[in-house]
Amino acid sequence: MQTLSFSSSDLAETQEFLSSAYTPMSIGGRPEHSRARIVRHAADRLMVDRLSFDYTMAYDAGCLNQVCLVTVHEGSFVDSTDGAHEVFGVGETFMIAPFDRPYQGEVRAARYTITMFDPALLGEVAATGGGTRGDVRLTGQRAIAPQANRALGAAVAYLRDHVLTDDAVGSSPLAVATAARHFAAVALASMPNSMGAETAADSLDADNRTVRTAIAFIEAHAHLDIALSDIAASVPVTPRAVQYAFARHADTTPLAYLRQVRLARAHDDLRGADPAATTVTDVALRWGFAHQGRFAAAYRRRYGVPPSTTLRG
Repeated sequence: MQTLSFSSSDLAETQEFLSSAYTPMSIGGRPEHSRARIVRHAADRLMVDRLSFDYTMAYDAGCLNQVCLVTVHEGSFVDSTDGAHEVFGVGETFMIAPFDRPYQGEVRAARYTITMFDPALLGEVAATGGGTRGDVRLTGQRAIAPQANRALGAAVAYLRDHVLTDDAVGSSPLAVATAARHFAAVALASMPNSMGAETAADSLDADNRTVRTAIAFIEAHAHLDIALSDIAASVPVTPRAVQYAFARHADTTPLAYLRQVRLARAHDDLRGADPAATTVTDVALRWGFAHQGRFAAAYRRRYGVPPSTTLRG
């Protein structure tokens, strides 16, 4: 996991850092008596930055090549790309620009969080596409509804406060990958996107054979970083078809079934572990559970006791 920080009241230094950390850009402003502050926490395919600008900073930036969502805590943003004048204020989480387009605007004395991730994650968590950059993309800047905006903001806070700032979580590739996919799924559900409609072939492929084959793949690969697209490819059908098959014949989703398999594997590990040499956190992270409170709650719902009770035998 990578951590870096930056603080400066010099415009040239700030421009150089922003161009290195995000994309080549030119900026303007008067920071002589105020500062720009940035703290970054990053892991594979995912980064969360806390930023604060005490002045109005104009920017003209190139393509980010990442999905970039901004959550505003104080101040405001103005997007002026292609002559637009969109204002984003406190409490909003918005996409600053499509990952493959340049953008322009102003940060107006703002404190905010930037969350960036690989665009391919959208295809990997969607019910369509195969996980390549062009399959699925976000098509609008704002969330589809106030409730969706709140869900997106909560997902940002979870990554920022519980995943990328926790060294134990950051040392578990499976936990980080699971959190990244979860965030991409929330973004896809919360923002306008390019997902297509169901096809007749998807409906025909959504049968018991699809479920059986997918379950066998999940059982054999639950310890690995697998996505919906990987599960579908094992059948092989489209990701949408495997979603429909689980909904019709198993009353769940493929990824919910994967979480249950991992929870059962964690249960087995806790039962067989030496409590003097192993902790609940060790086992939870081994199986991709980054948030210990959520892991404990799910475990108790499933097994009727806290995971610590199982570990103590």
